[in-house]
Amino acid sequence: MTPLHDPRVRGFASDNYAGIHPEVLAAIATANDGHQVAYGEDAYTARLQEVVVRHFGAGAEAWPVFNGTGANVVGLQSMLPRWGAVVCAATAHINTDEAGAPERVAGIKLLPVETPDGKLTPELLDREAWGWGDEHRAQPLVVSITQATEVGTVYTPDELRTLADHAHACGMRVHMDGARLANAAASLGVGLGAITRDVGIDVLSLGGTKNGAMLGEAVVVLDPDASSGLRYLRKLDMQLASKMRFVSAQLLALLDGDLWLRNARHANAMAQRLRTAIDAGLADGTIAGVGLRLPTEANGVFASLPEGVAERLRGRGFRFYDWDQSTREVRWMCSFDTTEQDVDALVAAVSRETTGS
Repeated sequence: MTPLHDPRVRGFASDNYAGIHPEVLAAIATANDGHQVAYGEDAYTARLQEVVVRHFGAGAEAWPVFNGTGANVVGLQSMLPRWGAVVCAATAHINTDEAGAPERVAGIKLLPVETPDGKLTPELLDREAWGWGDEHRAQPLVVSITQATEVGTVYTPDELRTLADHAHACGMRVHMDGARLANAAASLGVGLGAITRDVGIDVLSLGGTKNGAMLGEAVVVLDPDASSGLRYLRKLDMQLASKMRFVSAQLLALLDGDLWLRNARHANAMAQRLRTAIDAGLADGTIAGVGLRLPTEANGVFASLPEGVAERLRGRGFRFYDWDQSTREVRWMCSFDTTEQDVDALVAAVSRETTGS
C-alpha cells in the first residue's frame, strides 16, 4: 500500500495523533498466527488478567473494550441503578467530549462541578453530593475523577485517598477515567496500583490508546461489590470484541513489561521540555505575551497566546487544539514519539510569532 500521508508531519493536537508503538504493533502480529477462541476466551485475554492482578492486586478483573468512551460508559453503567447520578469535574471527558454518551447510551445523569484545576476535592464534591432519598433528585451515587486530568494536572495519592474516603463515607462509589493513568503514575513516580486500588478507587477505565496502542482500553474492576452486570453491559453497549485477542495483546505489550512507563515518561519529559523552554523564553524576552495558567504535571502544556499567533503557527504546519477561545488558550500534547526536535521547532516558531525575531 502506498502511504497516504507524510510521516514527517508532526503535531501537538493530541497523543491520539501518534501511531502505534512498534512493540505494540509487533504484539498484534504475534497474536495473529493461528486460531484462538473468540469473545475473550483466548490465551492473550487470560494472560491480561494475570498482569492486571500483578499491577492492581488480587481480585482485580479486566474487561477489554474498544475505546475510552466505551470504557467510561460501560464502567459507570455497571456501578449505578437507573436513578443514579455521577458527580464529575465540569472539564471531565464524560461531560465535555463524549457527545452525551453517558446520558444517551447509559442513561446517567451527570452533575458537573466547576474546578480551578480539573481536580475535585471533598468540598467541591459536596456541592452536588446531596439529596439522597429525595425522589425529585437524581441520586449522586458515584464520583468520577480523571487521572491525569483533562487540563494536565495530577492528583497525588493523598488527594485521591482523601476524596475517596469522603465519597465512601457519603455512600458513593469512586470511578476513575484513567485514559492517561500511565502519565500520572510516571509523573508521581509510583506504580499503577498506588493511585488506584491502594487509595480507594472502585472501578477504573484503563487507557491504552494514548500510550501507544492502536485501539483498546479496559474496564478494571477493583472492588467487585462496586460493579455488576459487566458481562452483559459490554455486549449491550457494543464494546465486546469478537477478536479480543488483538485488544488484549496490545494491553499486554504495554503492561507486561515497562513499556507503559517508558512511553509515559518520554511523553511527560517532552511536555516538561516544552514548558521549560516557554518559561525561559518569557524570562529572557525571546517569547512574549504567552500565559501559562496551569502547571505542567503530565504530558500536556496549556498556553494562552497573543491574538493571531495560533493561526500563524498553524500556517507553519503546527497542529494543536483550541482549549478556551475566550482566553485564546491552546493545548499542546506530547506523545511517546514526540522528539526533542519537534519541541524545539515549536518553541522557535512561538518565539518568531510572538516577538518577530
